[in-house]
Amino acid sequence: MKKTTITFLTAGLLFISGVKAQTIQEGMNHLYAGRIKNASNVFEQLLAVNPNDINATYWLGQTQLESDEIMNSRLSGARRIYEKGIQSTNGAPLLQVGLGHVELLEGKTNEARQHFETALTMTANKKGNDPVIATAIGRAITDSKTGDFKYAVKLLEDAATKDPKNTETLLQLGNAYRKAGEGSGGGAAFTTYKKALEANPGFAVASLRLAQLFESQKNWEQVTAYLNEATTKDAKFTAAYYELFYYNFYRSKFTEAEDYLKKYIDSKLPVTDIQDQFLYAQLCWARKDFACATSKAEGVIAAMGEKTKPKVYRLLADAQYQKGVAEKAKGDSVTAATTFANAKKFSDLFFAKKNPEDYISNDHKLRADIMSQTGGTPEEIYNNYVQGVELDTTVTDKVDFLKKGITYFKDKKVYDKQALLLEKIITLKPTPTINDYFDLMYAYYNNDMNSKSREKALLMREKFPDQVFGYDWAFRNAVILDTVKRDSIAVPDALILYAFAEKDTVKFKKEYINSVKYLAGYYINTAKNKEKAIEFFTKWKDADTANAEKIQGYIDQIRKAPAPKPAASKGTGKAKVPTPKKPVTTKSKTAVTTNTGG
Repeated sequence: MKKTTITFLTAGLLFISGVKAQTIQEGMNHLYAGRIKNASNVFEQLLAVNPNDINATYWLGQTQLESDEIMNSRLSGARRIYEKGIQSTNGAPLLQVGLGHVELLEGKTNEARQHFETALTMTANKKGNDPVIATAIGRAITDSKTGDFKYAVKLLEDAATKDPKNTETLLQLGNAYRKAGEGSGGGAAFTTYKKALEANPGFAVASLRLAQLFESQKNWEQVTAYLNEATTKDAKFTAAYYELFYYNFYRSKFTEAEDYLKKYIDSKLPVTDIQDQFLYAQLCWARKDFACATSKAEGVIAAMGEKTKPKVYRLLADAQYQKGVAEKAKGDSVTAATTFANAKKFSDLFFAKKNPEDYISNDHKLRADIMSQTGGTPEEIYNNYVQGVELDTTVTDKVDFLKKGITYFKDKKVYDKQALLLEKIITLKPTPTINDYFDLMYAYYNNDMNSKSREKALLMREKFPDQVFGYDWAFRNAVILDTVKRDSIAVPDALILYAFAEKDTVKFKKEYINSVKYLAGYYINTAKNKEKAIEFFTKWKDADTANAEKIQGYIDQIRKAPAPKPAASKGTGKAKVPTPKKPVTTKSKTAVTTNTGG
């Protein structure tokens, strides 16, 4: 159910032959309370009696805009209503505003402004703008995402001055204050909603707006207080029951949530809506009763057919996936395979029918999870994370989403895809941390892409010169590359690591030993430089006290040995010292700890 913001308009009592009298106000009350189908029924009955009823036409269009259909469907339906009404009423100003409302939501700002100005010009008098038209324009602007909210405030303040007890105008003015940024922390919006309640203590929609105002502040005590106040003023105030259902649903208070769900459904009687069974399906899903969730959701599909909303397929895909995971954990791989196949079927249907207004990054996360159980390739799963991250709007959300993919590929040891997602995180972050670079470097290292791994280590060395990790891992990768390419990068990297670690041989003991051990081997085996070899073997012995006796034996052998032949003019040869083992790393948000072997 779409959250509803309503306007006003006075109307006389209209009688319909053979049925209970219906009025504009009755339809508006349904719309205020979120009973969209009920409201639509009232306005359609009024138009059946008088097809040229301007107020009924305007409000039927507004009801269409508040429906639960996708935006394109809502806009096209409302446009048809207003264009037809304008033709049959010789361009009624109120319907001009309605059409401008549609155009504003379509992003046609200039066209909307022309319709608003036309309506104001047609109804203006010596006292200025007609408050009824001004209020309708204010509602249209406030309902948009990019309207001129300051202008809406100006129009509505003027209308409220002319009719200070008009609850419709006060409601829209409160909404406009919120959109214009004057409602944070309460302020003007809070005061205006309170004025509406003073003018009409039974005006439940103002209590709903106050609840939503405090929801933005996460003041949950006030949220529930005002929602309950709304139901006290109107025992069938559907929108408040809807909010209370989800308030308890998201806090795992499922018994209370179900109670409010029943009240929500009962508040719309005699009108019933099969879509409400989707809410029951959500409740079953949250309780992990996936059989119930599946049954309820499939009942909606059976009733709605091709008109089934994509979110139903999303719920079914997730319910079947989680059910499959549980079956697999119990060792029932055959049943799990069938359940995962069902999950993929529903995921395929969701993506085939997806609503652009209800399509989030986690839809791709779920699809990636399902594909991982149904034969999806690493490339297909990777593409879902790439597509999904585009749907998030903040850097934090994008990074958090990519981390889910990174964890998946790391666990599966698909390090090339892990590295690609890590590259995206570094591109996204204004200031990547050393952990970000370390993770990327290590992913390339695990994938035996040592040139790229060393590149990232050198970048760490440059960006974080007071941290050992760039120095250490440039050297580790260089040693591996030198055994293959023999391009003499290991010795310079070893010397640089040695110079860094020498500053604190206690703190960087492992790195210091690794560097001097390598250099000792290089100078005796490759460079054939006896003096330099003894110098670095001695450094090694002094640092590695546990093996000092063995290392002293190496030094004694070197001293007794004849002078070695000069080293060849080209090539370094392979140093006869152990190659560093791949590390086990643990990383926190603030530090990286590396335990090396060898």
